[in-house]
Amino acid sequence: MDQPAIDEPVAVAAPPEPQPAVVPSLAEPAEPATVEAALAEAASIQPAAVESTAEPAPVSLQTIANAYRDYTRKSIEEFGSFVEQLSGVRSLDKAMTVQSEFVKRAYETSVAESQKICELHNRLAKQTLDPFKGLTGKTPATHGKP
Repeated sequence: MDQPAIDEPVAVAAPPEPQPAVVPSLAEPAEPATVEAALAEAASIQPAAVESTAEPAPVSLQTIANAYRDYTRKSIEEFGSFVEQLSGVRSLDKAMTVQSEFVKRAYETSVAESQKICELHNRLAKQTLDPFKGLTGKTPATHGKP
């Protein structure tokens, strides 16, 4: 007499959790005797860790907000420095020089930060639309023909 087979749930082992990379501590260097040597050692380790990742870190709205915050903070600090320099000027000629230097720096910073933030927006858009790549079908262009 054949007995029916009983389906038993199969336990699937979870993949091992990734272990964090071991980075030597700067507080207690084992071999380097000076702080400069420890910093040089840490600097040589950091680029290798960054290069091992194939794609850049994911971008979120928080990343973009942080970029705007950093740019705003930098602009306010530069403006404060400009006001200090301008308040110490005694001639109109020197005041114009300080102002033109400030405007030049502010423009260069604005362009650089705008490009950085634009790139973050582009990466976020690509990340958001990536899951939908396979859904679009290629249809030939009909150019007005049925």
